[in-house]
Amino acid sequence: MANDPVLHLLGLAKKAGLLEVGEEPVGAVCRARQARLVLLAADAAPNTCRRAAHFGEAGEVLWLEVPFSKEELGFILGRSSCAMLALTDAGFSAAVVEKLAARNPDQYGPAAQQLRTRADRVLQRQKEQRQHEKNLRRGRGKPWAPPPPPKDEAVPPQRGKPRPPKAHRRPKDGPPKGPQADSRQPHKATGGPGGRRLTGKLRHS
Repeated sequence: MANDPVLHLLGLAKKAGLLEVGEEPVGAVCRARQARLVLLAADAAPNTCRRAAHFGEAGEVLWLEVPFSKEELGFILGRSSCAMLALTDAGFSAAVVEKLAARNPDQYGPAAQQLRTRADRVLQRQKEQRQHEKNLRRGRGKPWAPPPPPKDEAVPPQRGKPRPPKAHRRPKDGPPKGPQADSRQPHKATGGPGGRRLTGKLRHS
């Protein structure tokens, strides 16, 4: 029985860390929604079968009875006996039940088809996740943004000669205005009555 393909797959899953043995570890992975398949030994106690059904309902996972005794399961897993185990990998679960379906299609055929469908979905999601991470590493997953304008176009060029600031411009017509206008214009004498220029001193009567 050590060369049985089903037991061989279970041994590989144990070495890969994808298998839990015993009621407590099986119950923990089922409650965590990490179990993909629960298997029972053919000579498991009725109480163990009820607990397996409870774990399967809590974790929404399929549970099946395999045509191996507790000693046969324990031998391949490095234990004296094993009444209950759980597989946490969808691919291993589908492969194990497909091997069982090849022996007994009526008993394991529907379960094998169901697990294969789930395994294909998991593999598709993993493939999409790997492709998404690959795109992120290549920069394809970043949002598009317009490129910055060239340096020559950042500031529009000026046309014609630059005009001087308003403070230094002079008016087109007329004399200059401002504080310098008084110094540039000659002083005009103030005329008296009749337009005559007043000179001399005032006399007081």
